[in-house]
Amino acid sequence: MDAAAALSDLTQVSSQIEGAVLAGSDGTVLASSFDDERGRRIAESALELLRAADASTASSGRAALGEVVAQVAAGAVFVVRSGERLVAAVTGPEPTVGLVLYDLKTCLRLAEEEKPARPARKSSARRSPAKRPPATSTGRRKPRKGPDA
Repeated sequence: MDAAAALSDLTQVSSQIEGAVLAGSDGTVLASSFDDERGRRIAESALELLRAADASTASSGRAALGEVVAQVAAGAVFVVRSGERLVAAVTGPEPTVGLVLYDLKTCLRLAEEEKPARPARKSSARRSPAKRPPATSTGRRKPRKGPDA
């Protein structure tokens, strides 16, 4: 699925997300529900937030973080990183953190998936029709004759 479709699915599925941006690991916007300028600023800020989190964990010898949540009274900002992409979302106050993180991870997974190859077309050879009693001139089928008839 392409980035725009994955982000569109995210914003339709998650009622808590007010807006989101999908970006490359360098901050390049791949898709955004915001206008171009705001989407670019949010992607850059999300990348800075991840870098700051990485710097704080590196000094303690821990692995880099894959997700960051920042909550304030007016709402929350979520950033999730996977591979060469990240997604950042803005919510209202008191979001269901686990659910929003799950939705963001699903968005990243969908954006990373290749479009499935179209299945091969079936042979154009026609199958033999099912055995049915022949039609009458009115188009109705003749009743079958059996032991009860």
